[in-house]
Amino acid sequence: MFKGIYNGNKKHKEDLEDVLERAWKNDLKKIIITSGSLNDSIEALKIASLSENLYCTVGCHPTRCDEFTKAKNPEVYLNSLTELIKNNRSKVVAIGECGLDNQRLHFCSKEIQEKYFEIQLKLSEDFNLPLFLHCRDAAPTFIDILKRNPNFIKSGGVVHSFDGSLNEAKDIINLGFYIGINGCSLRTDDNLKTISELPINRLMLETDCPWCEIKQTHPSYSYVQTKFNSVKKEKFIDGSMVKGRNEPSTIRQVLDVLASLKKEDPVLLGNQIYQNTMDLFFKDK
Repeated sequence: MFKGIYNGNKKHKEDLEDVLERAWKNDLKKIIITSGSLNDSIEALKIASLSENLYCTVGCHPTRCDEFTKAKNPEVYLNSLTELIKNNRSKVVAIGECGLDNQRLHFCSKEIQEKYFEIQLKLSEDFNLPLFLHCRDAAPTFIDILKRNPNFIKSGGVVHSFDGSLNEAKDIINLGFYIGINGCSLRTDDNLKTISELPINRLMLETDCPWCEIKQTHPSYSYVQTKFNSVKKEKFIDGSMVKGRNEPSTIRQVLDVLASLKKEDPVLLGNQIYQNTMDLFFKDK
């Protein structure tokens, strides 16, 4: 989408440079690009090379774990991920995105997801890197796998785009993990109630762009103070945001919502959550 391509159709010119410039102007200091496959990881590293403030994850998303079995050999696929991490230690800050997704089993079966989630966990121990995790409708099995592998989760991590229950969040936090909040975490009144009760020292903010924007139909939108002008992709103008395409700058809106829910000063809250992020991903950088 940042190349102007939507569902295979070119709608406007590439504008990644403008997107990044807006991010830095809106006070972002670092951006982590999330990978979902071996090819994603290779592309993410190329983008991360564009700026000293860009970093990335390396791993395979649960809905794409079939790539392990479709490779010449699953071990070869895993070794390729391993080599990417080994050769790019200054840019790779987490293992992932990996985990479980029971909402989209048409992409990959439970059995394959669970097998290759557990296998990828070892990369965290091997490289002393935190985990960037995905959990959709799969919390009991997800938490059980993490509990069964205490040596592989010592470096901690974050369960991103969290939209589960309060009890699920507490179980995840009790394992030493953070909870990542974005627009998809704030879609319902139940979501807002859950997020309002989570401890600030275990929270992180994200956009998961180009998806997971806070939409006007979400109950969280009423708490958004920071507004951005955007245009439809078909009417693209140089330097403009694109309607319906999320981007890093909008992390400020997630902070707006969280500050309102927690009744906290947004600057103090933002500083605390920035420190959470630094402690997990950048303690050695």
